[in-house]
Amino acid sequence: MATETLVEGVAQGGAAVSSCLGLNGSAIGMPQLCADWMPNQIFWLLVALIAIYFFLSRIGLPRIGAVLAERQGTITNDIAAAEEMKLQAVAAEQAYVEALAQARADANKIVAEAKAGIQKDLDAALAKADVEISAKSAQSEARIGEIRAGAMDAVTEVAKDTAKELVAALGGSPDARAVNAAVSARLKG
Repeated sequence: MATETLVEGVAQGGAAVSSCLGLNGSAIGMPQLCADWMPNQIFWLLVALIAIYFFLSRIGLPRIGAVLAERQGTITNDIAAAEEMKLQAVAAEQAYVEALAQARADANKIVAEAKAGIQKDLDAALAKADVEISAKSAQSEARIGEIRAGAMDAVTEVAKDTAKELVAALGGSPDARAVNAAVSARLKG
């Protein structure tokens, strides 16, 4: 029915009928390419592009620019902070090296002082030991002298007794004075 009305309108010379419609009222081909609709499509295209342009230029791009500027500022600040931390790390390393060198020097000084103290104590102990050894050696020499003197006295007595017994065994009369003189002469050499 609607098609019949449309066809009657075309037959009667109606100007309202579009050239992009077929005889049965359906679109011929692609409606976007219909020349009768082009001015309307271009108008709405321009309206949409202008709306997008104003949206992007007033809202979107400033926000994106602000984000990019903030990122750039953050990156610049981070790079500056990294450089500062690098300088601090170099200074800390230098301080560490100096502290380590000072600690080694102090340790060497302490070792030298300890060695000197130990050597001093060792020298004192050696001197004390030498004095004690000398004293004990002198005591030992005195005791050895006493033992020698006692041994010589004992040897002299044994020699006198033996000489008296020998003289008596050989049939002589032992004269104590003669035996003592003979033993003493013999012991002197």
